[in-house]
Amino acid sequence: MKEKILDYLNKEHDYISGDQISKHLGISRQGLWKHIQELKDSGYEIVAVPHLGYRLESVPDRLFPFEISRQLNTKFIAKDIHYFEYLDSTMNMAMQLGMKSVPSGSLVLAESQTKGRGRLGRNWFSPKYKGIYLSLILRPAIAPAISPVLTLLAAVSICEAVKKMLNLDVQIKWPNDVFINNKKFTGILTEMNAEIDKINFVVIGIGLNVNNDKKSLIAQSASLKESCGRMVNRIALLQELLRRIENNYFLLENKGAGPIIDKWRSFSLTLGKRVKVYCQNKHIEGCAVDIDNDGSLLIRKDSGLIQKVSSGDVMHCR
Repeated sequence: MKEKILDYLNKEHDYISGDQISKHLGISRQGLWKHIQELKDSGYEIVAVPHLGYRLESVPDRLFPFEISRQLNTKFIAKDIHYFEYLDSTMNMAMQLGMKSVPSGSLVLAESQTKGRGRLGRNWFSPKYKGIYLSLILRPAIAPAISPVLTLLAAVSICEAVKKMLNLDVQIKWPNDVFINNKKFTGILTEMNAEIDKINFVVIGIGLNVNNDKKSLIAQSASLKESCGRMVNRIALLQELLRRIENNYFLLENKGAGPIIDKWRSFSLTLGKRVKVYCQNKHIEGCAVDIDNDGSLLIRKDSGLIQKVSSGDVMHCR
């Protein structure tokens, strides 16, 4: 009912009498008052004026599911949203939900994480109400060997969303870190539950530094607020990101990995650079010349041989 009240207040953009709202929604005036108070307690600024009624003045900076769903207009992404004030990790919760057969496109959101997880066992610092911390459950009809492309898809979607919303130039460091002004502001972690020839589900975890100020950023990291010089609407950014993920997911389904790979190349910070890739207690050094159709990095070693690397930690050589 609170969602319906907000939709009605948003639609009118002016004072609406309590009697009008009650009749429209089929609830009592007392019931309406109770819901209005609950909305105020959640951070919504709703002004009540005798003989005029109620007016919505402002919306809190919270990733409430009904705010995200409003005008999202996706076909399957985020139709099922699990929202939490805090979790140990959205990845942990999403993996549990994936085992319970929640629909593809289900979204787990947390305003903060106590043990946010990044690649290679690293932590993701997740201060409350500053960033976007999500895990998306997908059930793609692709071979497990191609699943790394979903990580590239997520990185491309982040770049496209930030470019459209904030007009900032962002780049991807292989395989899944997104940078702005040579500083990391986004991390992506992908985990899979699969059989030999079938994916049961994939969870894509994304952590974005959005409205973090300098004191809440770790060394060599950035935030969108610090980069564009103003507060960023987290709901609008998240909505655009979810739309981009869905569009690219359909592109992958209909056209294969090629178009996603091409988009990734256009945002790459790594290709053409001399790199060292640390993997399995050794490192491979050479020039990053391309990525393969499964998302692996292709490195031309000093011997001239091309080596394919499917995972690892990349360092750009100066």
